[in-house]
Amino acid sequence: RVSEVAYQFARELSARNIVKGDAVLLWSPNCAEWVAVFLGCALTGVLAVPVDDASSTDFARRISEQARTKLVLCPRDRASLLPGVPCVDPADLSAAVGNHSAGRFRPVAIQPSDPLEIVFTSGTTAEPKGVVLTHSNVNGNVAPIADEIAKYRKYERLVHPLRFLNLLPLSHVFGQFLGIFLPPLLGATVVFENTFNPTEIITAIHRERVSVLVAVPRLLESLKLKIERDLEEGGRREVFAAAYRRAANQHFLRRWWTFRRIRSQFGWKFLAMISGGAALDRDTEEFWHRLGYAVVQGYGLTETTSLISLNHPFHTSRGSIGKVLPGREVRLAGDGEILVRGSGVASGRWDGRELAPVTRDEGWYRTGDLGALDEEG
Repeated sequence: RVSEVAYQFARELSARNIVKGDAVLLWSPNCAEWVAVFLGCALTGVLAVPVDDASSTDFARRISEQARTKLVLCPRDRASLLPGVPCVDPADLSAAVGNHSAGRFRPVAIQPSDPLEIVFTSGTTAEPKGVVLTHSNVNGNVAPIADEIAKYRKYERLVHPLRFLNLLPLSHVFGQFLGIFLPPLLGATVVFENTFNPTEIITAIHRERVSVLVAVPRLLESLKLKIERDLEEGGRREVFAAAYRRAANQHFLRRWWTFRRIRSQFGWKFLAMISGGAALDRDTEEFWHRLGYAVVQGYGLTETTSLISLNHPFHTSRGSIGKVLPGREVRLAGDGEILVRGSGVASGRWDGRELAPVTRDEGWYRTGDLGALDEEG
């Protein structure tokens, strides 16, 4: 259904004379319609311009003006906030494009270097600057993961169907990777929930038979605190603490059985957590590991199309952000700053007038983050 609406939306863009190089603003909560619009833009060469759903009206307006957007996806109560630009409510999208054929749309000619989206990441005190990501940037990050997934595809049937609960905003590139680009490689379903309440999240994981939770570290910490509060209120904190100490070196199946009472709250389909957007606290990572869950950390920035490195889900190295993905190089500056170059590095930054390079010094991008490499890379 998402693909059908994407094809219909691509035809709607053509009908509105919105063509390759024009821009569409996406200012909406996570939903299937968001994904359909994004893919419809990709099919036509139209630039997607995502804005965080929680962004202020002023910020969204400035971005819309900079990108000269021709259409906005947003709830209808925001339509009047962006005067002069036609808007479509996600709830009305199917009806709005329903007069178009749902048959496969023939994409326009796309070059790898063509821009796919402009992601604006700041701008509270100055004019916002957007990071321009190309089709090649995204493909450069998806391809090595797809190659690795192919090695393990035969095991997927043991846990099929995989279901991802994505709590990261689709306006962020990491949210797009786990909400749009990677799940189809596994034949997986994506569930969106616009909540940060730990009780509601646990209920959603159980109700939707979720396999993988995608969230920021702060949310994983909140879930941990929720479980610890429940143990305290139930008078089981000391019993749990003793079992937790014993679990340090136990096989995961033993840990899985030991903590079955907690695991039952999430449902037996729940297997793993993927964390990104910030560093995950070591104690929180260890907590979920001892309960028998896989915890996968990734590292990257908007300017690197999200991923620079990623932990392998079957060979996680706790306390690290994994190994560098193929297709990019990483080195450490003299002060420990992480430098990266390769296929994922953005083509430039857009300030509304011109495209400025994000790299310098032979193509190296300076992340501003400090890091270290261990013996295993």
